[in-house]
Amino acid sequence: MQLRFTKMQGAGNDFVVLDATQQPLDLTPEQYRQLGDRRFGVGADQILVVEKSRTPGVDFRYRIFNGGSGDEVEQCGNGARCFVRFVRDRGLTDKKVIRVDTMNTLLELRLQDDGRVTVDMGPPVFDHAQIPFDPQGATPRRQGDFELWPLDVGDGVIDEVAVLSMGNPHAVQVVDSVDHAPVEVHGPLIEADPHFPRKVNAGFMQVVSRSHIRLRVYERGAGETLACGTGACAAVVAGIRLGLLDARVEVDARGGRLTIEWQGGRSPVLMTGPAVTVFEGEISL
Repeated sequence: MQLRFTKMQGAGNDFVVLDATQQPLDLTPEQYRQLGDRRFGVGADQILVVEKSRTPGVDFRYRIFNGGSGDEVEQCGNGARCFVRFVRDRGLTDKKVIRVDTMNTLLELRLQDDGRVTVDMGPPVFDHAQIPFDPQGATPRRQGDFELWPLDVGDGVIDEVAVLSMGNPHAVQVVDSVDHAPVEVHGPLIEADPHFPRKVNAGFMQVVSRSHIRLRVYERGAGETLACGTGACAAVVAGIRLGLLDARVEVDARGGRLTIEWQGGRSPVLMTGPAVTVFEGEISL
């Protein structure tokens, strides 16, 4: 089949976006992997499929597939921003505030006058069963208003992580320097840690000041990416609860800067950042 696509990126986190608003699109995991393959396909961290809404009062539905595994995943913050630019640029809507259903979340997305997009990511989730996280056999250390859980990454090394969900599971640790953090070594070990039955995204956060962090994220199923929107949200929430950060934080990922805001409690996490179309094309699957 011949398939039209749009290649987009948000802070270096890149996507293949597919329009399924006119007719259903039913691709196999192998075909999603082919699209995500950087040598034999288009190349992307995630594949985004834009669909008509099934819910009254909601503008669109979109589905997210991992570009490495082809599996459907729950959430992608940078992808949500690219989604807004896509539906606006394609003339699928003229709204500046768009409500969209994902696998497990209703998002409100707002196009700013400067071209950046703000995503209401909803409140963070700390309930272990919902993350999901199995604490059995681990004893946490209390810091601030949060807990740090020990994970054994081998050779007697213990990484302490804050655990939460932003629609997908995250384990965030504080490091002295993201430049020297063992992301490629510890990232896959944390991802596959048995305490996380659905695996986990591993975040490595360097606190520069109370309003500025640097971040690297090893994403489950994809490896390290240039940016991770939900990872940035999770890191800032963790940093606030650990007593390290203020309510508005600039997050420098390797691919660009995101602005994250959280007022605590059940307040939603707001993420603002860029969304850019790179090119459009057609591929044979």
